[in-house]
Amino acid sequence: MIEHAKTQTILNWFERICQIPRGSKNERAISDWLVAWAEEHGFAARRDSVLNVVIEVPGSPGYEGAPAVVIQGHMDMVCEKTKGSAHDFSKDPIKLVVDGDWFKADGTTLGADNGIALAMALTAATDPDLPHPPLELLFTVDEETGLTGAKFLKPGFIKGKLLLNVDSEDEGVFTVGCAGGRDTNITLPVRLEAAPRGHQAFVLAVGGFKGGHSGVDIHKQRGNAVRTLGRALSAVLEQADARIASLHGGSAHNAIPRDAEALLYLPKAKVAAVKRALTKLQSALRAEHARTDPDVKVTLKSQPKAEATPWAARSTARAVDLLLALPHGVDAYSADIEKLVETSNNLATVRTEKRALVVHTSQRSSVMDKLAFLTHRIEAIARLAGAEAETGAGYPSWQPNMESPLLARCKTLYKNLFQKDPVVEIIHAGLECGIIGARYKGMDMISFGPTIKNPHSPDERIEVRSIGLVWDFFAALLKELK
Repeated sequence: MIEHAKTQTILNWFERICQIPRGSKNERAISDWLVAWAEEHGFAARRDSVLNVVIEVPGSPGYEGAPAVVIQGHMDMVCEKTKGSAHDFSKDPIKLVVDGDWFKADGTTLGADNGIALAMALTAATDPDLPHPPLELLFTVDEETGLTGAKFLKPGFIKGKLLLNVDSEDEGVFTVGCAGGRDTNITLPVRLEAAPRGHQAFVLAVGGFKGGHSGVDIHKQRGNAVRTLGRALSAVLEQADARIASLHGGSAHNAIPRDAEALLYLPKAKVAAVKRALTKLQSALRAEHARTDPDVKVTLKSQPKAEATPWAARSTARAVDLLLALPHGVDAYSADIEKLVETSNNLATVRTEKRALVVHTSQRSSVMDKLAFLTHRIEAIARLAGAEAETGAGYPSWQPNMESPLLARCKTLYKNLFQKDPVVEIIHAGLECGIIGARYKGMDMISFGPTIKNPHSPDERIEVRSIGLVWDFFAALLKELK
């Protein structure tokens, strides 16, 4: 039962947003809808070349001359689904499921990250009883695959100097800083060679991992399917002259891989020994991940109709060595802030493209020099394996301003509302605030939001009660910004 007066209104907008496909790089439909929504409600809207949208909402009576406040969120969502789901993110609406005091989706990511920001902004814009200054609703594209929309923001696209980012995932927590990041693509050439006589095709698969966000969940020591596949292939090579034909795993740079598989050829005489080795590995993995990924599994299934040409023995060995050598997980914790992950890497995806293995890694750090150093290490590993590495420009960290007037006001207001102090944190994840702050000098920013669990995975869910609490704070803050 939804008790808070505004929660149902917010959820109604969120459910409408969930009807529109909006995976990263597929935001045309949601961008069009937002512009049409603005026109329908009599608000001015503008859109740039990459489909970012700004909707201008006049101040309510008595607030017309107040400085504009930017309410910001991103349109896109991570598209992850369970192994057996037939959901097509390019056209199918997200199916919502009520689970007690939580909303989740049916076998897919929910998209509360960051559809809930859009829903709260639209609610604020249309609430006749909410006093507020002029608002600029800034909705960006492609945040999840590289913060692309924020990177393309041009001078003058927004005018406000106060920014409320609604993309944090714990009610009662104010985010005031974030990590920077860079992605590296590694391309390892492979030589094709006919399978030796007596070899048969099999699919080696690892799965059952929980996955999660490669920033905020990286310290939880959840298993990585791509790394585990490398470990499984190493166990196979210890038993037999195996030849890989293809590798695939992971789905996005910012999601910890949940599933990965390899098509490989094994000598018939060694299949039993390989299966014993994999059974032993599965037992070891379940013991190692008893608390984080208790359902991990390793399977080997015959693939009699496989026609792919395998790689030569040397190419197979190099590919396995590369997967074993590349880092994954926390590289360093902050020496200044207790329990804050400072630097990490996500061994994100692996795939086969023609005569090459392509591996994607995603590095994060709140210290840009250490981000560069970790990236150089990954590039060095790639070169040692005989591969080429190409690293993108990345995005900057958001350095916290603990003397921020906006932060001081938010802390006081929160305590007055709820009789407790909010948590103020820096997160090990990328937020658009870092780029926006660099684009628009002098911007005072804060990030907050309702409680969302397991973003970037099919287990994503949002706590309904927290939506009302965030709204109460949000509405009270806008009322104060006169």
